[in-house]
Amino acid sequence: MRDVQALPTTFNVRPQKEPKNLDGRRAMDVALSALALVFLAPLMIAVAIAIKLQDGGPVFFGHTRVGFLGQSFKCWKFRSMVTDAEARLAAVLATDPEARREWDADHKLRKDPRITILGRFLRASSLDELPQLFNILVGEMSLVGPRPIVAAEISKYGRWFPRYTAVKPGLTGLWQVSGRNDVTYRERVALDILYVRRSNFRLYLFILLMTVPAVLTRSGSY
Repeated sequence: MRDVQALPTTFNVRPQKEPKNLDGRRAMDVALSALALVFLAPLMIAVAIAIKLQDGGPVFFGHTRVGFLGQSFKCWKFRSMVTDAEARLAAVLATDPEARREWDADHKLRKDPRITILGRFLRASSLDELPQLFNILVGEMSLVGPRPIVAAEISKYGRWFPRYTAVKPGLTGLWQVSGRNDVTYRERVALDILYVRRSNFRLYLFILLMTVPAVLTRSGSY
C-alpha cells in the first residue's frame, strides 16, 4: 500500500442514508446479534458479575469511536482496564520512551499496565467485545467491517479515511482474521480499505466463518 497522506484529526461529512440492506447484510446483522445476545446472556451476566467483584468499578466501558460517514458513536465493551486507566497510561508514556514509540506506532502497548488480570482473559478470548452486539442492533456497527477507530487514529488513514467511513465499522473484519495485533498498523489500514473496496455478501460470510477459528486460537490477541 502506498504511503498515506496526513489528514486533519476531524473529518466532517454530509449525513446520508446507508444503502438499503446491503445485500441482506443488515438483516443478518440484526438476526445474528439478537440470537447471540439471547444465547450468550448467561455468560455475559457472569462476566459482568466478575468485573464488579474485581474492584467495584463500572462493568461497561463506552469509548467514542468514528463510525459510518465519520459520525461518532459510543462503542461499548466490558471494562478490561483499571479505573484510573488514563492516568496510568499518561504516566507510562511520559517516563518510558520505548512505550511511547510503541503507542505512537500502533496505538497499543503489548505490556499494557492498565489491563487487569481478568481483563487480559477477556481480551484474549474476545469476550470484552460482546457488548458491541448492542451497537450492531441499533445500527451503529455491523458484524463485519473495519475496526472502529478513535479520532486520534484518523491521521493514520490519510487520504483513505473517506473510504474507511463508507461502511459501518465491524465487530470482526479482515484485520481480526489476519493476525489481529500481530499485524502492523499500516497493514491494518490496507486490510480495512481492501474490505471496503471488495465488500459483498460472500466476503461478509467468509469473514464471519473465519472469525470462529481466529477467536478459538486467540490469534494475535493481547
